[in-house]
Amino acid sequence: MSSIKRKLISDGVYFNSVKDNRFKTMRISVNIVVPLCEETAASNALLCGLLTRSCEAYPDFTCLSKKLSSLYGADLTSSLRKYGDRQILTISASGLDDRYTFDGESIAFELSELICGAIFKPNLEGNAFKADEVEQERRQLLDLIDSEFNDKRIYASGQLVKNMCKNEAFGIKRYGTAEKIKSATPASLYSTWQELLKTAVFEIFYIGDSPSDKAESVFVRSFSKVERKPVELDNRVVRSADRVNRVVEEMELSQSKLVMGFRTDCAVPDDEVIATRLMCAVLGGTANSKLFCNVREKQSLCYYCSSRYDMQKGILTVDSGVEGDNLEKAEKAILNEISDMQSGNISDFEIEATKMAVINSFNSSNDTVGGIDSWYTSQLFNGSFKSIEELSEEINAVTKEQLVNAAKKLTLDTVYVLKNK
Repeated sequence: MSSIKRKLISDGVYFNSVKDNRFKTMRISVNIVVPLCEETAASNALLCGLLTRSCEAYPDFTCLSKKLSSLYGADLTSSLRKYGDRQILTISASGLDDRYTFDGESIAFELSELICGAIFKPNLEGNAFKADEVEQERRQLLDLIDSEFNDKRIYASGQLVKNMCKNEAFGIKRYGTAEKIKSATPASLYSTWQELLKTAVFEIFYIGDSPSDKAESVFVRSFSKVERKPVELDNRVVRSADRVNRVVEEMELSQSKLVMGFRTDCAVPDDEVIATRLMCAVLGGTANSKLFCNVREKQSLCYYCSSRYDMQKGILTVDSGVEGDNLEKAEKAILNEISDMQSGNISDFEIEATKMAVINSFNSSNDTVGGIDSWYTSQLFNGSFKSIEELSEEINAVTKEQLVNAAKKLTLDTVYVLKNK
């Protein structure tokens, strides 16, 4: 993977470029980063979709679609996520790389103009967004909330985080609450948009083979017209748990959910993050993991059982689908696997197989321009960007002793159970 070049082009605005000659396409993504806050999360989430519905130059979906089609079938999308105690609104455009166009046309320039038009010149009616577009986006977000409620695995994981991090910004949903979504107005969203332009941190990524200077010039010009005062992006890390919080919820369902949240005493930028990441994979991150092989396969206590490590917050979660009668057995079995790791019961095969699986997952992210974009944006707040080769070397260098020490730091914080009435 090619190295990344990073440049400050305005106050709190960074332009990152990666040159790669393997693809016929290029990608530009603008990540708008703000603190995750209960008061603004829903409005920001609505804005994220609104900005890619239309803009001043292309005031409806048909006009915008025709423009994208004229650019060799380019696309414009938006997405929303939370990263630690931060909320990230992403607007992305993908299209043909400039070296494949006719008559020297620059798709990178055109798509940069289109993105800047969406961000800086949205489709407004006076000092408000268009009411019909707001309603459409509101309906889509409320439908998303309903769909996550209906997927009990997603719902249970969300409830674990909500309860475990109730005194932290991380406990807030990435799209805020349904109540805040319903109360937002076209005028209030206009105020939110103006505040974003002024205070958000912007991380722009360009991935392609052609030079990035044409795209960069568009963003430099656009941001030069805006008065900026970027906000501080804090991230609170709780190192350990002093007691176990238990939450039980009942619904009509066929399969119970058991989700356990642990504090790891390790988060970015700690040196032990890589070892903790690998320890989590040994525990439940691959098909050779302890939770999969022992709790699910050998003991048949779960339909699924896996672990996930959030490096920003230093939180390790184990989520599983369990028969109601096996909830207590499954919890004990999961804790026994962790206890075994803390006692040094980790085989050489488990370590090597997990390292190979993790590195293979790294390499798979290098197959598309979108994958490369995701690889680097996932490292935005790690202190530095690392290539696949660099991170793979760090994974391979982790020792059994480091894995055991990482496991010993785990403290159980919250157990969430969703079971049948």
